Amino acid sequence: MASLLHSRVFKGFGLALVATLVAGPVMAQGQDRPSPACMAEIRTLCSADGRRDRARIRECVRENIGSLSDECAAEVRARAGARRGENTRASQAPIRRIPVARTVIYGADQRQQVDIYEPEDAVEELPLILFVHGGGWSMGSHKSVQGKPAHFLSRGYYFGSAGYRVLPYAPVEQQASDLGAAIQALRGQASAIGFDPDQIVLMGHSAGAHLAALVATDPQYAGDAFDAVKGVILLDGAGYDVADRITAGDPQSYQLFTNVFSTDPARQAALSPITHVGGEDAPHWLGMYVDGRNASQFQTQALTNALVEAGVEAGALPISDTDHSRMNREIGTQPGAAQTEAIDAFLTLVFG
Repeated sequence: MASLLHSRVFKGFGLALVATLVAGPVMAQGQDRPSPACMAEIRTLCSADGRRDRARIRECVRENIGSLSDECAAEVRARAGARRGENTRASQAPIRRIPVARTVIYGADQRQQVDIYEPEDAVEELPLILFVHGGGWSMGSHKSVQGKPAHFLSRGYYFGSAGYRVLPYAPVEQQASDLGAAIQALRGQASAIGFDPDQIVLMGHSAGAHLAALVATDPQYAGDAFDAVKGVILLDGAGYDVADRITAGDPQSYQLFTNVFSTDPARQAALSPITHVGGEDAPHWLGMYVDGRNASQFQTQALTNALVEAGVEAGALPISDTDHSRMNREIGTQPGAAQTEAIDAFLTLVFG
């Protein structure tokens, strides 16, 4: 599979869209800071635990801008474009919005739910692509799906986006358990929804990639639903070997990973997908990373190499002319986007 994917000719197509939220004096035209109503949306989305860490909020907005109202998202884009001296209207591609068809509740917490997007007039059971959002294990929203539903529905798949509890209220063990419970609940309702209960592909971005990989290598989380996971798509994750990430990372990464995974080597190993490779693993894997982003490149290659050595079909693929947020955001929205082409080719290999 790796040789097939690497042999494809990819052309990156960038969308310069970076939201930077730093407090400062409001300019006369209102370009330096979004409106109070927009700031309220941002705080609701990205400061659920009451913290106001600006760096964390910036990253949250980058990953979840699709969850903001159109008006607020336009303000953030305009502000970012004004700082770069760009005309953001000219660089934006329209996103076709698909309404949520139904929501599957799998727990008492408001985050424990999965939004389901359904293709029209499906006459047979189709596979399900289940997306796991990122956000550093402490933020993010399953509502942030951008153009993914429209793209995957048009390709003949159901699409789901899974919410899960986050830090500080739920440690990573519970986040993975949430994802496993979501898969079990979805399989239980598959006949009512219409998708094939035994044909699920997990797709995760950033921290969501780590969670998807953990659930797809350690059967304790999904239980009897584990075998339904036929493939895994990883989008620029950098936490598949937690201990290595802590020892090899920069001070900022060290602080993030020790805060999330503690300094306990046994816990770090238990929550590292690479530790579980060689047991019961999902059979097909595609790991993508931003070309030149060393941490995600090393971690992705290490995981996929371990999977190959264990007899699993897996490949690692660099994506050029993108960044950590755009790799996720532009799936299905940019003509010729390399990550979209790679995903479509991978799903053809998995499902035929």
